[in-house]
Amino acid sequence: MYERLHQRLASPEVFRRRLVQSGIVGIVMVAISLVVGMAGYHWIESLDWLDSFLNAAMILSGMGPLHTPDTTAGKLFAGIYALYSGFAVLVIAAIAFAPVVHRVLHRFHIEEDEADEKGAAKGKRKK
Repeated sequence: MYERLHQRLASPEVFRRRLVQSGIVGIVMVAISLVVGMAGYHWIESLDWLDSFLNAAMILSGMGPLHTPDTTAGKLFAGIYALYSGFAVLVIAAIAFAPVVHRVLHRFHIEEDEADEKGAAKGKRKK
């Protein structure tokens, strides 16, 4: 998907396409995670859809729940969803920012290779 170590830096158009693709994947993952949380709060804790959305969004964003679960199943769901959400946020951020991180690291590597080649060329001319 990305260029290899010694390949040229991708064009701005390719980079933009990668950003859009990874952004779409991130948004879809957030939406799926939010729907799962809403469904759990709605069916397990019998919250209405708006309160289910609010609780799922708060947990997914790392803010914490607003509703304290009343049932054992609700408490288990809330705990598992909170653990999942903490991990999901890291994965989603990694996917969304992967093209930017790759481009920056690749650009530094290209600049480093060019500096090494220039230094080698100067060393050959001196002899």
